[in-house]
Amino acid sequence: MAIQSNSSDVEVGGGGIPLYCGVATVNIIAVNPTMGELHALGINVKSEQNYNGVLMGERVLNKLTFWVHNKEHEFTTRFDILVQPEERPESRTGKFQWINKFGQTAWGKENPSSQYEWFKNEGVRRSYAGEEMLIDFMKTWANVGRDGECAIDDIKAVMTGDVHELKQYVTALKENRVRLLLGAKDDKYQQVYTKHFGREKPRRDDLFIKALNEDYGDFRADYDPDDLTLKRYEPGVHQPKEVATAESPAADVSADWL
Repeated sequence: MAIQSNSSDVEVGGGGIPLYCGVATVNIIAVNPTMGELHALGINVKSEQNYNGVLMGERVLNKLTFWVHNKEHEFTTRFDILVQPEERPESRTGKFQWINKFGQTAWGKENPSSQYEWFKNEGVRRSYAGEEMLIDFMKTWANVGRDGECAIDDIKAVMTGDVHELKQYVTALKENRVRLLLGAKDDKYQQVYTKHFGREKPRRDDLFIKALNEDYGDFRADYDPDDLTLKRYEPGVHQPKEVATAESPAADVSADWL
């Protein structure tokens, strides 16, 4: 016979690109890669990706797109951190967000180190839009200790879309891992929660739950809020939550998207 058959119990295709939900341990494999770099990773795109000058409503933003890979299930996906080269605007109460060289942030009308004992008075300045999320991610990715420094050398360049410094970390931290909460949207988009990034050690799923329960911490994606164990997504099984990131098509070695 010339027909290579399989048992009906074996999944051989036709189900689309696999999606996952739950907390996944991943390595960061690229940031703002070129089309050639994506092809080298086995990710099919038809044109160069646009990372700078992205219009989001009335705001013009730059994207820091991090590609990640899970070795357990051999899938690849991405998430975006949106940034601007302008300082974060004044709050409704007349306060500004400040950041120091340890990646600590606090709100105040002036340097908050005199107001908060825990806020260290070293390298203090006003933060850029999107910087807090980026630094939170960098702390987790680099596994920075409680009193360790965490600051980008040329933060203004990164905010304008120059990712040369971040690409150096992709190489330097290639063995480091982070834990990300995944969900699915519309049964075809892989979503990554960006309100909390988890460390390999200690594994604290409770911190994901804490972040999800905070104001503006929800995740508009399908996932199992009662069981954050990483699993294959099954359409219709999970209840939709709110999304923390922009849509990104699921990506693995067979993905073909723009």
